[in-house]
Amino acid sequence: MQQITPCLWYDDQAEEAVRHYTSVIPNSRITGTTHYTEAGPGTPGAVLTVAFELDGRPFVALNGGPIFPFTEAVSLQVQCDDQAEVDRLWAALLEGGGQESQCGWLKDRWGLSWQITPRVLIDLVSDPDRDKAARVTRAMLSMRRIDIRQLLDAAEG
Repeated sequence: MQQITPCLWYDDQAEEAVRHYTSVIPNSRITGTTHYTEAGPGTPGAVLTVAFELDGRPFVALNGGPIFPFTEAVSLQVQCDDQAEVDRLWAALLEGGGQESQCGWLKDRWGLSWQITPRVLIDLVSDPDRDKAARVTRAMLSMRRIDIRQLLDAAEG
């Protein structure tokens, strides 16, 4: 069966970024590393790609140079079970110079966008009670890091 593997383009920090991601996301590991050869275009021996898994899902990080920076057009969504997990991931991914955005989005220090999303948020905004879903959505839109207690309070009205 063919797999689709997202490739994340870094300037020259792929290995550092992957080490951080695999230390933060449970069930994650580095599965392989390739290096530039004398054929180039990078410095021979420098890291070219790092294959890794985040929560068992495959990715590749490429040291491709500064040509293509990340944008919010692509993000990685992490679904969390509780507030402690939201808070831990939020802090870890902001570590070292990341930037908060809104509605549970942030950029890590390498510019990759993440959505730190409590599972309950997905349930609440898709609730068949459209007034309840609207209250939760309004609450979410006012947040940076998602606060589950505030979502539940909004759901109750």
